[in-house]
Amino acid sequence: MNARSRRAHRLLRWLPSVGLALWPALASAHLVTTGLGPFYDGISHFFLSLDDVLPVLAMAALGGLQGAAGGRRVLFALPLAWAAGSLAGWMAGGPAFTQFVPALSAIVLGLLVAADRRLAPAVLLGLSVALGLLHGWMNGAVIAATNRGALALAGIACSTFVAVALAAAAVVALRAPWMRVAARVAGSWIAAVGLLLLGWSLRG
Repeated sequence: MNARSRRAHRLLRWLPSVGLALWPALASAHLVTTGLGPFYDGISHFFLSLDDVLPVLAMAALGGLQGAAGGRRVLFALPLAWAAGSLAGWMAGGPAFTQFVPALSAIVLGLLVAADRRLAPAVLLGLSVALGLLHGWMNGAVIAATNRGALALAGIACSTFVAVALAAAAVVALRAPWMRVAARVAGSWIAAVGLLLLGWSLRG
């Protein structure tokens, strides 16, 4: 590992500690009200939910590591599946999936990013759709339980699209080998944070 890779590793090694420190505070992020309306409530719901943001970032990074075509697949498949899943969960009114799903998503996707293996387009597409449907359903069930309107779902879907677009584009632009190493290290720490979240869920 060269000097730049070691610096990237040092910068990222604090991520699990930060995630664990923020998790108790963010666990109630589902109930945040911005006062700006349901659309912005949906935006805040997504960006203040570590259990949603981490798997989305990992999925975006995984797509970006596959190149521009992979990034585009994730960019359109994940938000669309998320929107469909959240609408279904909202209409059904729950129950949400098990609390272990977000942690397991972060672990699996983080490890795939760390491995940096070439995936078949169908596999990448399937992972994106599965992640979107599962997490979307949970989001929709939570929104229904808090009596928020469908505009909150639109805010979440738009937030997902923006997050994937930014993260995937950033990874696609990585050219130097040490930069890809940094992305892989980030994936390993996302998996580590997922393990911490899983432990926290088991403790609860």
